[in-house]
Amino acid sequence: MLQDSQVQTLLSIFLDQGLYMCMIRKLPMVYEHGHEHYYVVWETSCPTNGTSLEWWTDDVPGDGSSASHHFVKAQYKMIDKSHHRYSVVIGPVGLATKVHYRSTSHSKSTAQYSITRRNGAELTRVLVIADNQNGPAEFRKVLSSIRKHYGGNNFPDAILHVGDGLQDSRKLSDWQNQLFSPLEDGGGYQHRSPTVFVPGNHDHDKARTPNNGNLYTDMYHGILTTDGLGEPVVMNGTYHRFFHTASLGSARVIVLDSECPSAEQSEFLEQELQSEAFQSARFRIVAVHIPPYIEFWNPYTWSERGEKHWGEHIRLEYDALFRRHNVDLVISGHQHNYQRGTVRRNLQSVDSSDPITYAIVGGAGGELDHERVDNWYMYNVTYLGHHFVSLEVDDRQLRWLAKNKAGTIIDQFDIVR
Repeated sequence: MLQDSQVQTLLSIFLDQGLYMCMIRKLPMVYEHGHEHYYVVWETSCPTNGTSLEWWTDDVPGDGSSASHHFVKAQYKMIDKSHHRYSVVIGPVGLATKVHYRSTSHSKSTAQYSITRRNGAELTRVLVIADNQNGPAEFRKVLSSIRKHYGGNNFPDAILHVGDGLQDSRKLSDWQNQLFSPLEDGGGYQHRSPTVFVPGNHDHDKARTPNNGNLYTDMYHGILTTDGLGEPVVMNGTYHRFFHTASLGSARVIVLDSECPSAEQSEFLEQELQSEAFQSARFRIVAVHIPPYIEFWNPYTWSERGEKHWGEHIRLEYDALFRRHNVDLVISGHQHNYQRGTVRRNLQSVDSSDPITYAIVGGAGGELDHERVDNWYMYNVTYLGHHFVSLEVDDRQLRWLAKNKAGTIIDQFDIVR
């Protein structure tokens, strides 16, 4: 009963007014944090002493020994008097195929949650969603369809969230009502399926100040330097970075921050695109919130408020690199509907055997975009409804299956190696 959304809303009122006992307010959410680490965040209604996370793995392959249990003291961040956030970085987990964890706060432990780790030859199932902000009712319908797709107590191996999980990152109620509560009620995938988070324009405060309002979006601070894994989210007024890479089975994913272009990100992108890890991956993917090619938006804000310029650097600077360095698939959100186009990588060539695919998956719950503002003559499929995508990869095939909230297939394609 405590997971029911209406009960959670009532509890939030009591907790905000200090009328309820100390309890775990948000159950753990796990994010991928590099190849051998995970970032776990949870929240209580009051500050607690001795808050920690216990994690362990199954037997380590090849050495016949059992991995030990690790107890890690949680980092603490007070959001307000009734929101007290804790976080821990798990790892390194090495070659383990199963990682288990549970958090403890105020002498109360959560259930044990388990993460399944796949190697490149195994089938890896990834749930792809974006732009559920400001639409919790529709998001719940999409999540219901997702649960039916995976079936019963089965879980995707990872979640690729391509941005805009809520409307206003400074409003605690938006975090609870638009993201955490629907996810909890929709199957609790966030406990067991590590999220690869791609920042959108609604998810984080871009102010470069120590108290910059980033309440729950510091999961990638320090990820590019192992020594920085334990540092606070903001040091000396510098802004933490989102761009990084992740491995999902046989696929390598480059995550970019479309909101904060910089020379540093551009340098990172060029290095990663040319890296051995990316070029040797069976499937090469880029995830960036704002698409290089947008066709649907609000006509007034597009033209009169300059929003058509938001993603120009992605199209003018980044897309040429995507095509040059053999990217197979570019996944975006931002535009609130579904589009997918598979085109020739080299527009000067007549050879169609080397395509690149662009997909927009911005329909997890937010108000839909129906008005066309441009036409790039490149999309094979357009669907103006709410949806989700099941992405499956193994050592020979990438399979893309898009479904609407009723569970009907709206698009599918395969890339076979």
